[in-house]
Amino acid sequence: MKVKSSKDFKLQRDVEYGTPEQNETVKQIVATIKKEGDAALLRYTEQFDRTVLTATELRVTPEELQAAYSQVEDSFVTAIRAAAVNIRAFHARQKRSSWMDLQPDGTILGQIIRPLKRVGVYVPGGTAAYPSSVLMNVIPAQIAGVPEIVMVTPPATGGKAGIDPYILVAAAEAGVNEIYRVGGAQAVAALAFGTESIAPVDKICGPGNIYVALAKREVYGAVDIDSIAGPSEIVVLADDTAEPAYVAADLLSQAEHDTMASAILVTPSQSLADSVAAEVERQLRDLPREAVARASVENHGAIIVTESLQEGIEVVNRLAPEHLEVVAADPMGLLGSIENAGAIFLGPYSSEPVGDYFAGPNHIIPTNGTARFASPVDVDDFIKKSSLIYYSKEALLRDGETIMELARREGLEGHARAIQIRLENEAKGGAEDGE
Repeated sequence: MKVKSSKDFKLQRDVEYGTPEQNETVKQIVATIKKEGDAALLRYTEQFDRTVLTATELRVTPEELQAAYSQVEDSFVTAIRAAAVNIRAFHARQKRSSWMDLQPDGTILGQIIRPLKRVGVYVPGGTAAYPSSVLMNVIPAQIAGVPEIVMVTPPATGGKAGIDPYILVAAAEAGVNEIYRVGGAQAVAALAFGTESIAPVDKICGPGNIYVALAKREVYGAVDIDSIAGPSEIVVLADDTAEPAYVAADLLSQAEHDTMASAILVTPSQSLADSVAAEVERQLRDLPREAVARASVENHGAIIVTESLQEGIEVVNRLAPEHLEVVAADPMGLLGSIENAGAIFLGPYSSEPVGDYFAGPNHIIPTNGTARFASPVDVDDFIKKSSLIYYSKEALLRDGETIMELARREGLEGHARAIQIRLENEAKGGAEDGE
C-alpha cells in the first residue's frame, strides 16, 4: 500500500454514473420491459443470463425453497438464524408510532405512520451472492410492517435456472416466499412497472452491478429506491496501540469485495504505517481473492500519516467513509469528534465483519462520501408519513387573516379566498344569530 503524508493526500470523490453506452442500454431495457412485460423479461434473461425460461418458471417454487436446505450446511442455517435474531432486535428499536396532538381550541395536528405496501429486494447472484444482504433488506421492511416483500435474483448462467441455495435459505429464514429468478436492469424494470407475472412494487432495495444501479436511477420517481451504491469502503483510524495484523486484515476484508473498493489507514504513527504496509503484503499472498484485493489496495488504497490523531479525525470527516474503524487507546473519547461515517466500529475487537454479518446494525451503508448526508438502511426506509390536520372553527377564525396575508403575498388569491369565504360565512351566521 502507498504510504503518504496528509499533505500529499488529495480527496477524490467520483460518482459512478456509467458510460454513455451503459446508460443507453439500460434506458432501452427499461423501456422495453415497460412496453412488452414478460416477453421482454424472458428474452433478456436468455440474452444476458443464457437461461431459457417460460413465464411459469419465473417464480421459485416452495419445493425449491425447501430443497435448498439440503444443499447447505447445518452450521450455515444455525449462523443465519443467530444473525437474524440480532438484526431483528436492533431494528425493532427503530420502529415509529403515529401520534396526534389535541390543542385546547379543538385543533388536532399529528402524523400518521404507515408501512409501504409492497417492496422489491434485489439480491445479486453468481460470484457476488450475499445471503446476509437478504436479511439486511428484508428484516427492517418486516418490522416496518410491509405486507408484501418480493425478491429477485438472477439464475445461474449457462442454461441453469437454479439460484444459489444459500440465498434461498436466507430468504426462507427471513420469511420471503415470493421470489423470481431474474436479474439485471430487466429485473429492476419489472419490479418498477410490473409484468404479467410480477406485480409492481413501491420501493426497490438492494445492491447490484452497474446496470442494476443505473436501472434503479432510471426508474426512480416511478418507485422509490434505497440508494445508488458505489464500491465498498473502509477507513481505519488508528494510533500506535493498534495491532498491525488486525488493521491489515480489516483493510483486506473490504479490498477483497471489488477491484474498485477502497481501503485506507489514517494514523499519526509512522511505525504503524510501515508495519501495516508490510502486513498487508504478507496477508495478500495467501488470500483466495488476492487478485481482486491487490488491485483494490494498489489503485484505491492508501496509508495516510498525519501529524496528530486530531488531524486524522479531520481527514476521516472529509472522507465520510462507509465503514470507519477507530482503533486507539481511547476510541470512545474520540467518538464525539467524528461527524461523517456510515458505521463506526470502536476498539480492536469490533472488526468490520462483525457489523457486516452479525452484530445487528444494517450493513447497507452510504458510500462514496454520501455519509455526509445519508444514513444506513433502517426501518424508516420502509414507511411513509402523512400529516394530519383537523382545524377547529375557533382556530380558523383566529388565524384566518394571517393565512390570507401569507397567500396574497405569494400572489395566490385563490388560496386566500378559500379562507375568506369561510370567514365571511361565519361572520354572516354570527350576525344572523345576533338578530
